[in-house]
Amino acid sequence: MKIRVYYEDTDTGGVVYHSNYLNFCERARSEAFFDKGLTPVLEGGHFVARKVTADFYTSAKLGDLLEVKSELLEMKAASFSLRQTIYRDDVKIFELEILLVYITFEGKVQKLDETSKALVLSLFT
Repeated sequence: MKIRVYYEDTDTGGVVYHSNYLNFCERARSEAFFDKGLTPVLEGGHFVARKVTADFYTSAKLGDLLEVKSELLEMKAASFSLRQTIYRDDVKIFELEILLVYITFEGKVQKLDETSKALVLSLFT
């Protein structure tokens, strides 16, 4: 997914705030669902972040065109892990590993049914 860096994403020096890299990755995950005419909210629940590991390599700046690439690392019964990497041209500027857990609307961890697992696999492989 391509993302342009706007003024609202940066400090007064035009450098992207560190927390916005997480937002860019979230947008890319959500957009994977939207591109299929779906939302990340499924019939029985939704996904929440359980664990995040982030590496910052270099800064993005105002006006940069970034690309977020998402790769499925592992699929389990009630969760999946992704690696999301942000590039400016061919330069890796940020990398995130995230564990997403499927929970009910009441907040209880729930196993993914086979249809939902197949959906995740189709979106991130």
